[in-house]
Formats: sequence, structure tokens, C-alpha cells
Amino acid sequence: MGLLRDRFGDGAAARMQAFASSLEVDLEMIEQDITGSLAHVRMLGEVGVLEDAEVEALVDGLTEIGEELASGTWVPTDEHEDIHMAVEARLTEKVGAVGGKLHTARSRNDQVATDVRLWLQQHVAEVRAALIELMTALLDRVEADGSLVIPGYTHLQRGQPILLGHHLLAHAWAIARDIGRLDDAWKRANRSPLGACAMAGTGFPIDRDVSADLLGLGAPIDNAMDAVASRDHALEISATCAIACTHMSRIAEELVLWSTAEFALVRHGDSYSTGSSIMPQKRNADAAELVRGRAARVQGDLAALLSLLRGQPMAYNRDLQEDRRALFDAVRSTHDSARVLAGTIQELQFVDRFEDELHGDFSLATEIADALAGAAVPFREAHGISARMVRWCEEHGCNLAGMPVEVTAEFHASLPDHMAELLDPRAATARRTSRGGTAQSEVDRQVAALRQLS
Repeated sequence: MGLLRDRFGDGAAARMQAFASSLEVDLEMIEQDITGSLAHVRMLGEVGVLEDAEVEALVDGLTEIGEELASGTWVPTDEHEDIHMAVEARLTEKVGAVGGKLHTARSRNDQVATDVRLWLQQHVAEVRAALIELMTALLDRVEADGSLVIPGYTHLQRGQPILLGHHLLAHAWAIARDIGRLDDAWKRANRSPLGACAMAGTGFPIDRDVSADLLGLGAPIDNAMDAVASRDHALEISATCAIACTHMSRIAEELVLWSTAEFALVRHGDSYSTGSSIMPQKRNADAAELVRGRAARVQGDLAALLSLLRGQPMAYNRDLQEDRRALFDAVRSTHDSARVLAGTIQELQFVDRFEDELHGDFSLATEIADALAGAAVPFREAHGISARMVRWCEEHGCNLAGMPVEVTAEFHASLPDHMAELLDPRAATARRTSRGGTAQSEVDRQVAALRQLS
């Protein structure tokens, strides 16, 4: 903190210095901090604030520091409080007094805001790629195993027979929306704060458009106070991550359930399973469980950011130093979860076990009601007939296929002629041809549409 102590008579207390240091999280932004400083220096040269020789010295010094940081030959310490002051101090050691000109026409406020957006520039793209990998894994699995007939559930009770592909596509569409949300969030985050200074801009003849172009960011943020004090871009990206992780957690939950002996629908691959320290037979779906758990952490990151920002007056407050830990964790956790879940899905082995089991299952009761409705029976009456047939079967210990023909006729005279087709689960899925239905033709259409998005 020595560079900023001229206003004060004594040095900062050791405990204050340690408490105020943000170096641990700032080290995540080493590359971005050097990149931002290089753009700032070059802009100052273009507008004539710095002479060519000064620009050259600063650029060379910053480049060397970047190499030192990357190789680990120089590591900042807490005495410099944050990465920005550490770089400036090291630069002055290298190039002399001209190093003090690096901070002309900028503040740590706009500097850190720029670093964060540059960090997001790289990592949002990586999250997007991971989500596309996950969606692609789901689509590949639909094409490989999607024709399997399984029960569709509501309230975790069997509802109707569906194709596995129909179920997996529901998850794929959710991930596709996450990708769209991430793209939308980045459109608003992709703005440059550099040159906003502390909050009021500067009297130096800077060109913020030049800085933004050099950084590959969008247009400069129009209001200098907004540029340094607002963090809604961090909130929006963290919220997008929390939603994506919630979707991934739902997938993970089903993969855990489906791998149990009770469901016996899927076997997890060796690479994404673990054993037990005491029970030799175990194949635990740990990867899926960890994805499910990581979602809670990302939701906590979002809650932390919302709480951090809700009571802060304009403009910059030191509280904002705490935003990066939550933001970075949310982004990294979302990226890692998507990649692990994609790998898990790629190694799954699905079991074709339900088609025979579902023959005559109560989940086909809707087929009976629909058939009666198609024969001009009011649907509510048809629903009642089907429901009473299920009750009869429950009372007599059989499924719908076990109902004698003469009993079926008592419920409705037309039913015996159609029961064989109505109680075939694959035929039931094939009848669901409405847009978005579980028929194979609709599954194929949705896969093609999602492939275009990826």
C-alpha cells in the first residue's frame, strides 16, 4: 500500500494491509491487466499525451512483466495491495520514473472494471463452448439411443410412454436457451470502461474508442460513473450461469436416479464413476452428484453478488473488490460442470428394458381415453371410463393387458377391437405426432433444429 500512503502519516497496519489485499483473486487477471495497460499506453501515445519514446519504454516494460508473471520469475506480494499497483511498481523498477506515467488518465476503478470484462471476454467464450459440447453430447445420445421406449414421468409417477430421445431433447432445448442467454448477457457486458477514470472522466484528450478497439471490446460505456460503479453485467452472467447449472443439476439428478437398481435404465462409464471404501460392488454416479452439488455453489455466488450490490451508493466502493471471487467461481464452475456432464453423457450405456414392461401398463390409460374421444365420446366421459378400467385392474391384480375381453366390452363396446394397438407402448409414442411430440419424426426434426444452433 506504500504507493498510496502520501496522504497519511503512518503506514497501514499489517492486519489492514493483509485484509485489504486482493492479490489472491487478482492473479486470475494477470494477463488481462497487462493487456489493458498496453492498450491504455498506446492510446495515450496516439493522442499525444505520451511521447513515442515513453510509449516504447512502457510497452517494453509491460511486455517483460507479462513474461515474468507468466513464467513465475516475478510474483507480486501483499505489500502492493492489488495487481495494478504491483505491476506499476515493478514497471517503475524496470523503466524508471516514466513508469509513473502509466497511470495518466485512468484510475484503478476503471482499470479493474476493464480487467474483469477482459477476463469475461475469454471465459464466457469458454463457457459457451462447454455448453455446446454438452448439448452436442445430448444430441449424439438421442441419435444413438433415442428410439428406446421409456416411461415418461410427472410427479415422478409414470405418465405416458415416450421415446428416450424425447426426454433427452427436453434437456437439450434448455441448454440451448442457456447458450442464448449467455450470448445476450455478453452483448451487454461487451463494453469498455477504460478511460472512465475514478468516476468523472478526465481532462486529458484521451480517445476511449481507440482503447476499446485495441482491447477487442465494444463501444465505451457512455457514463463514467456507470462504468466504474455498475456490476449488472456480473450479475447477469452469474444469473445465466446459475440457471445453466440448475438445468445441469436436473440432468444429473435423473442420471443418478436412472442408474439405480430400481430404475436400471443406464450404466455410468468407468471414467465418471467411483467406488466405495467399504462396499466393493458400488458404482457411484459421483460425477453427476458433483454437478448437482456445484449448482448450489453457483446459486450461492449469485446470491452473494446480489447482496453485495444492493446497498452501495454511487460510485465506486471498496466493497466491489469482493465481486470477483463470486463471479469467477460462478463462471469457472459452470464451465467445469458442463464439461464433466458432457463426458458423463458420452460414456452412458442405456438399457433397453422398458418396452416389454410397458405393454399394457397403466401409463397407456390416456391411449384408451383418446381412442374413445376419437370415436365421438366426450373426452371427460372417456377419461372416466379409462380411469375405471385402471381401478378394475388394480382390484384384480393385473395390468390393462390382463383385462378379459368380455370385461373390456362392458366398459365400452368398441374397445375390444382396438385394445391390442392401444396397449402397445411403441405404437403409443408413434401416435404423438403433434409438433414437439414424442413421435420419432418429431424427435428427428428437433435434433436437426438443434444441430443448426450448435
